[in-house]
Amino acid sequence: MSTPSVASHSRPRIWAMGISRLRDLFVDIASEYAGRADVRIVARGFDDAMQEIDAAGAERPDVIVAGGSNGAYLKARVDVPVVVITPTGFDVMQALARARRDGDSVALVTHGETPDEVKRFTAAYGVDVIFASYRSTEDAEQCVRELRERGVDAVVGPGHVTDLAERAGMGAVFLYSRTSVRAAFDTALEVAQATRAEGVRRQRLDNLLQHLRDGVVALDAQGRVEAINQRLAGVLGIDAAGAAGVPLQQLAPDLASALPDTDGDTLVTVRGASYVVHRGPLAGAGPAAGTVLTFQESRAVERLDRTLRSRQRAQQFTARYRLDDLVGECASIERVRTLVQRYAKSDATVLILGESGTGKEMVAQSMHHLSARRDFAFVAINCGAFPEALLESELFGYDEGAFTGARKGGKAGLIEAAHRGTLFLDEIGEMPLPLQSRLLRVLQEREVVRLGSTEPTRVDIRVVAATHRALTEGIEAGTFRADLYYRLNILSIALPPLRERTADVMPLAAELLLQAVAREPRLATRVSGLHAAAHVLAPVSEPLCRYAWPGNVRELQNVIERIAVELADADGGAGAAFTREMLEVVAPELFVQPGRQKKGALTLRERSRHVEADEIRAMLAACGGDRDAACKALGISKTTLWRKLSTTQ
Repeated sequence: MSTPSVASHSRPRIWAMGISRLRDLFVDIASEYAGRADVRIVARGFDDAMQEIDAAGAERPDVIVAGGSNGAYLKARVDVPVVVITPTGFDVMQALARARRDGDSVALVTHGETPDEVKRFTAAYGVDVIFASYRSTEDAEQCVRELRERGVDAVVGPGHVTDLAERAGMGAVFLYSRTSVRAAFDTALEVAQATRAEGVRRQRLDNLLQHLRDGVVALDAQGRVEAINQRLAGVLGIDAAGAAGVPLQQLAPDLASALPDTDGDTLVTVRGASYVVHRGPLAGAGPAAGTVLTFQESRAVERLDRTLRSRQRAQQFTARYRLDDLVGECASIERVRTLVQRYAKSDATVLILGESGTGKEMVAQSMHHLSARRDFAFVAINCGAFPEALLESELFGYDEGAFTGARKGGKAGLIEAAHRGTLFLDEIGEMPLPLQSRLLRVLQEREVVRLGSTEPTRVDIRVVAATHRALTEGIEAGTFRADLYYRLNILSIALPPLRERTADVMPLAAELLLQAVAREPRLATRVSGLHAAAHVLAPVSEPLCRYAWPGNVRELQNVIERIAVELADADGGAGAAFTREMLEVVAPELFVQPGRQKKGALTLRERSRHVEADEIRAMLAACGGDRDAACKALGISKTTLWRKLSTTQ
């Protein structure tokens, strides 16, 4: 028999297996199914038939048609559906009628027990029949000998039995008719089509499973593997093709014993790696029909969590400032712009140096906006604004139960929040020594360990640090680690103080006034643009430019805010200028004797006094100059108010 063509492979393969008379009947009928199935007639039985099936390999049949003992034998031994030919009542009646012509004593021989309906049929029509049955070839031979000894004239039965009867000298009538064989072929065609459809469905399901990134296994109600993808089979070190039908307990006993008994998630270890396992019922099958287990590597879950976390927090931790926001045309500021653009192309750590209020965070944000990390978070933290214990938990995060009051489920720290983005550490010189050691490891290994945890989490961050202190002096004093300094000071940007940028004072003041106007609707019609803002401030340019600005741009912004408030309450039309007299009222510190101005950076005590004085002036402005109301709001006396204002002049 030739190998079926590729085109015929799209049709179901039906093998009709039989010898003698049944084979001849198959040949007569096979042509009727030529257009619907690839029918192959195999003149084999029992063990020979099994060998033929095994030798077919990929060309194995979808379904087998066989009769009597041969069909029963194959059905119990091959993994291919077998349709056993079943004679109809009309077949039995017609065969018995024909056998009556050969003699008075007739026997009906069937494989297995004689069906009750056949017995009832013969009894109803008064047909005198001897019933006999067999289960194997040897049984059939013994049965025929016994019937001959009992004087039976004719035998009705399957092909093998009738051949034995003829050789024994008795009449023989073949039990199967064209109708019963045709019915078996029709059933075989339906079974083959259903089997093929199920095979296609299973193949599609298997393809789906193989393309999943997670490991998946489906188990039946007894815990046997119904399907498993190659990813999980590789993890377990088993053969996916040979796992079907084998209990998971046998394939991976350690894993099976660690799985949860109820639906849900659990953490298990497989061959040294941690996996999050989800257990659920087979969809639509009910909990008693089977289980589906999905395996996700815990590190992959962590990576996904970090990616989602960084995207979600990217909107919470954003950089507002861009390089265009850095106002100034002096040579030192142009140098800063050049360095920002150059350093934005690198992932190396940057140390920004400059006095308080010179715009260190603005520079850091501008660098982030120009970098490849611009779509991810910009996370800023002031290292001097938190107590040591709180700073540690904020930076590194913590696991559940790490300390009293720890949030359930733990909390990711700001270092993790900056994953794939930029971490800005302001006032790095104020960081406590113990945290400097932990930060150094983050910079070296690019991984962070939460408080209360032992497992590190990988982070991809660009670190930008800033300080107004001389870190080398901190190293000499033992308050700052030298190794951390050298790890931070890879790229460096020094910001000039405002007193060295005299030419930039008025452009900065005009820009800050426009920003203040945007927050003060009453000024919208009086200061309508940068030119108008410069015109308003022109009369006070001399004291603004002469002042040393120890608080730098931040102090200038505070003074401009006072000017904006004063302008909003003052009488005047659009473009009305701000007078020197008005400036002396709102910012008297600008008019102290030049000899009394501090040429260098202010001490901590002096900066504290200036901050307090600024807050008092802001409250006075808010209270419309009413000192009694301002003192009441601040909780201080008039004497204290006067003293704190006078000490900063």
